[in-house]
Amino acid sequence: MSDPNNPNIKKRSTPQWALYQRENFMKPSKGEVPPFNTGRSISQFSSTQSLTCCKYLEPGKLEELAKQKLTEGGWLYASSNAGLSYTHLANRQAFFRHRIIPRQLVDTNLRDTTTTIFNHKVSAPIGFAPIGINKIYHPLGELPVATVAKELNLPYCLSTAGSTAIEDVAAANGDGPRFYQLYLPHDDELTVSLLTRAYNSGFDVCILTTDTWQLGWRHDDVATGNYAFYRGIGADLGLTDPVFQKRLKAKGIDAEKDPERAGAEWIDHVWHGRAWSWEKMPWLIQTWKKISGGKPFCLKGIQSVQDARKAVEIGCDGIVVSNHAGRQVDGAIASLDALENIVAAVGDKTYIMYDSGVRGAADVFKALAIGAKFVFVGRLWVWGLSIMGETGVRHVMKGLLADFDILMCVGGFKNVEEITKEALESYPKMYGMMAEKSKL
Repeated sequence: MSDPNNPNIKKRSTPQWALYQRENFMKPSKGEVPPFNTGRSISQFSSTQSLTCCKYLEPGKLEELAKQKLTEGGWLYASSNAGLSYTHLANRQAFFRHRIIPRQLVDTNLRDTTTTIFNHKVSAPIGFAPIGINKIYHPLGELPVATVAKELNLPYCLSTAGSTAIEDVAAANGDGPRFYQLYLPHDDELTVSLLTRAYNSGFDVCILTTDTWQLGWRHDDVATGNYAFYRGIGADLGLTDPVFQKRLKAKGIDAEKDPERAGAEWIDHVWHGRAWSWEKMPWLIQTWKKISGGKPFCLKGIQSVQDARKAVEIGCDGIVVSNHAGRQVDGAIASLDALENIVAAVGDKTYIMYDSGVRGAADVFKALAIGAKFVFVGRLWVWGLSIMGETGVRHVMKGLLADFDILMCVGGFKNVEEITKEALESYPKMYGMMAEKSKL
């Protein structure tokens, strides 16, 4: 096991995250138990089945625990995908076709898990993806998540659909690195207000999500009328904005007396169903750069090579290759396959980040090996938040860091820069026409 007296620990530039494994193994000796099982998806196929018809036996222990804790609405919103979930399935299939090639007898005792993202040196190339309405998962909303992110020195990305005021999230995150994810309203004054609040609160990277002008068609949510904002829940980020407060006043809406109408008014400003185009981007980039003094601007949701090239052309500082975890367009390209295409086209021209379908350290490793510089995870910490609040988020994310640290240790990789395409055995894209769905 990971020896706490290992002399190399003091010489490492990063914490010995692997010790979290030992910490959990030692708990029974103290009359304690680990918080919960962080097991995720399990894949299984018989000797007569090919990889193309592999069945994913979801949901996995982590998801099962979250389902037990959440309300029906919270569960359905967190777990739903667009259409028949085939994009989500494709995300998991794509990871499965790449296999890690471990190296042996490599001195990994002083391995370094750190990386630098937009001038922030962070513990690992792992960040908290922007996820909205955290109050449907836990009463404290985004605050426990931002707290853990700061503690672990991992970037935290706040969603415009967040259920806590920007300033309060910043306070919880302290001096941690934090980014602001923007859903772009059709109200320039409101956009400027949101970006100004974010920058003044220490969010120094703006990430525009481009794939969610409105929500994708998610059967379970539609069937149950499951939309927290229309029930007056989760609109706090907007309701605390001075410009949006003016909009409410002009329409005679009292947020205290009529939270459902106020919540609907807010989210209809954010997920408005009115698409923006490339023509708006120069204004947005210029506006953010003026507010922030030139801080990075990125696009999230890029899946095509053409769009990646366009992002570079208009001066974006980075892109997040993402299909919104399969929640927006059903039957779409796997995000990992899109990453491979995009890295080949513009990998040397912009900072490429990855998001969608990550379930463990091996997935983080594969995305890095294919060419991403940084990887965001979302549903993992949502399940942790749902199960046990701040303790749950900490357990999941420390477990992920330990998993990554151990992988580098036993896989023979001394630093993140050594994780390249040569570390993978990659198989053809032979996914087949499967009728199996992945639920996690």
